[in-house]
Amino acid sequence: MATVSATAKKDARALGAERAAVSKLTVYEWVALDKRGKRMKGDMPAKNASLVKAELRRQGMNPQTVRERAKPLFGSAGSTVKPRDVAVFSRQIATMMTSGVPMVQSFDIIADGQKNVRFKNMLLDVKQGLEGGQALHEALGRYPVQFDELYRNLVRAGEASGVLDTVLDTVATYKERTEALKKKIKKALFYPIMVVAVAFLVSMIMLLFVVPVFAQTFQNAGAALPAPTQFVVSASEFMKSWWWLVLLIIIGSVVGLVAGKRRSVKFAHFLDRVTLKLPVFGKIMRESAIARFARTLGVTFHAGVPLVDALDSVSGATGSVVYGDAVKQIRDDVSVGHQLQLAMRQTALFPNMVVQMTAIGEESGALDSMLFKVAEFYEEEVENAVDTLSTLLEPLIMVILGVVVGGMVISLYLPIFKLAGTF
Repeated sequence: MATVSATAKKDARALGAERAAVSKLTVYEWVALDKRGKRMKGDMPAKNASLVKAELRRQGMNPQTVRERAKPLFGSAGSTVKPRDVAVFSRQIATMMTSGVPMVQSFDIIADGQKNVRFKNMLLDVKQGLEGGQALHEALGRYPVQFDELYRNLVRAGEASGVLDTVLDTVATYKERTEALKKKIKKALFYPIMVVAVAFLVSMIMLLFVVPVFAQTFQNAGAALPAPTQFVVSASEFMKSWWWLVLLIIIGSVVGLVAGKRRSVKFAHFLDRVTLKLPVFGKIMRESAIARFARTLGVTFHAGVPLVDALDSVSGATGSVVYGDAVKQIRDDVSVGHQLQLAMRQTALFPNMVVQMTAIGEESGALDSMLFKVAEFYEEEVENAVDTLSTLLEPLIMVILGVVVGGMVISLYLPIFKLAGTF
């Protein structure tokens, strides 16, 4: 046992050293002459310039210049690996595998075409794992943030069933649709946030810079101010004295909400329930959660992942704490023998149409197909709801700004109209 433990530790240390070495590779730009004397150029990640020259000579080229690629002025290029990068990679590797290109060579080709340096080094690191005898899902496990548990489970199922290229193509489609849905949700939330932000900014400018000028004029005139004007002047005086407190309260509230949601499960559950009950946005959030549930479960089940394991992966992909807890409850019910449609009905969160289509899918043996249809329906519903909301909010923005700014302007001119009426 001691020998096995020592060996395991040694392998772990070797793997860690290997990963550290790959992460420290420097990208070099080179210029060389081929056998015909033709000038060639490119770039290559390596530990030092000498290794680049040696590799070029091995390929039959005469190195002319090899220099480290200049770093960008503002930070490092490609510092973040985005879900879209993973989706494009999945599509590329699936296409190459379908065309018969060996996997290791596919990784070389894809990494060579990457502009994102971090993702390029990640792919080269995964390729080294493959060359060392690891399965793809094991090699991808080195980067659990970019390739999450759901992604790795799907890859593992594809490897086990011998249809990895098909699974990767399905994963690419899944990630593309999921990201498109996320963008729709962000678009729906952007407009109301923008309305509030613009209204608040205009109000602060008016109260801090415009109203004090009028207030001084009114004070010099010695006239009694109407109630609306007095309210605006008092608000201006308060903001001039306590603007820092208002700003601190706003920032503290936002930070408190974010921190409370991350640290307290009960608070996150409460916020999610409140959001789901909102008149318009609640409907969009519910339908997007159902679409993600159906799409993710359909993809995992289609890939051959057992239903209970699939539900375990789906629970974190709904984008909602309430629906995530509901999926965990469904998983527990299914694990003791209940039908999926019955377990879904018990949560009281899924519309009758979704439950009925799931029941039909279970009875006909086409559960994945039915779930895909559900996902497509609700993705289209979310898209239509967001487009409608955007159309409605455009005039609403003008109305809110008009009421805020116009109300202040009218209140400031009321004393002037009053004074004019006395002459």
